[in-house]
Amino acid sequence: MIHPSYGVQIFVATKPVDFRKGHDGLVALVQSHLKKKPFDGAVYVFRAKRADQLKMIWWDTSLSKWHSF
Repeated sequence: MIHPSYGVQIFVATKPVDFRKGHDGLVALVQSHLKKKPFDGAVYVFRAKRADQLKMIWWDTSLSKWHSF
């Protein structure tokens, strides 16, 4: 169960991404396609081509680490 803090922004990519990408690849997509700063504490959601899987990443500012599901 995910319990983001009040006021956390959630951004959803509207086009599918290659799920072989790791954190670095998804961070690059956040910067290049979404034009956002990946370390801002927002949650970024991506979907697979078949739309049967999701990946979410966010930078935990209190722990200084990436979380992904």
